[in-house]
Amino acid sequence: MTHGRCLCGNVRYEIDGPFTTMLHCHCSMCRKHHGTAFATWVAAPLAGFRMVAGEDSVVRYASSPGFHRSFCKACGSVVPEGMTALGMVIAPAGNLEGNLGVTPQFHMFTGSKAAWYAIEDDLPQFAEYPPEFGMASTERPAVATKPGLAQGSCLCGAAAYEISGPPMRMMYCHCSRCRLGRSAAHATNVFYKAEGFHWVRGESLITDYPLPGAQFFGTSFCSRCGSAMPRVATERNVVNAPAGSLDTEPGIAPMAHIFVDSKAPWDTIGGDIPRFAEMPTRK
Repeated sequence: MTHGRCLCGNVRYEIDGPFTTMLHCHCSMCRKHHGTAFATWVAAPLAGFRMVAGEDSVVRYASSPGFHRSFCKACGSVVPEGMTALGMVIAPAGNLEGNLGVTPQFHMFTGSKAAWYAIEDDLPQFAEYPPEFGMASTERPAVATKPGLAQGSCLCGAAAYEISGPPMRMMYCHCSRCRLGRSAAHATNVFYKAEGFHWVRGESLITDYPLPGAQFFGTSFCSRCGSAMPRVATERNVVNAPAGSLDTEPGIAPMAHIFVDSKAPWDTIGGDIPRFAEMPTRK
C-alpha cells in the first residue's frame, strides 16, 4: 500500500497498486497546473484507491473536455483523479511516499516542452500522446506577450502577472516540501525582485498558503484552477515565480539542483548542472 497526501495534510489517500505506468508529461496544461517543467504521473487500478481524509477539501477544475484536474483548496497540491471509464486512478508521483515499485517509462508531449528544460535521459519521447493511448491533444490558445517583460498566467487564464527587471536565479529544488507543493519530481523556481512584480488580473483569486513552522516556504495558487502562481515577499523584495507558469522565457537558465539528498527515489537527475545536497551557501 502506498500513502499520499497534499502539502498541508488535509487531503490524504491510499493506493494499493500495483502501479502500471509512470510517465513524465510536458504538456502546457501540466506545466501550468504544477508550475514545473513537467508532471510525473503514475497509474494504478481504481479499485485500490481510497480517500482517507479531506475529500471535502478537493476542488475539481475541468481543464479540457472529459478531463478534470483536482487540487487541495487549502495548499494547492494536486490530488489524484479517478478515471472510471478506464478503471484507473492517475496520481501525481510527487505526493506519494516511498519507493513506488515503478520508474518513469517515457516522456510525452515533448513537442510542447519548456524551451529552458533539457531532457537528459534515454527514455522514449513522444511529441504528443503515445499512439497506443488513442487520444488526441487539446489545442491551447496562444497567449499575447510583451517584449521586455516576464509574463505568466494560470491554466484557466483568470490570473495573470508581469515582472520587469532581470531574474536573479533559477533553481530546481528536490526538497520534500517542493515535491508535495508542486506535486512533481521537483520545483523549478525563478526569483526576481518583488519591486518589478504586479498582477495584471485575478489577484483576488490567489490563495496563499504559508507552511506552518517554515521560515519562508509556502505556496500560492489560483483558487479556480489550482495552478501554481508566484509568491511575493515584499519584506525581502523577492518574488518566487514557478517557471511552469511563465508564458515567456525566464531570461535565465537553471543554475543548480538543490536538496538532491531529499529527491524522490524514482527521480534520476541527468546532465551537468551543479548539484547540492541541501541549500548551497550564497557568496
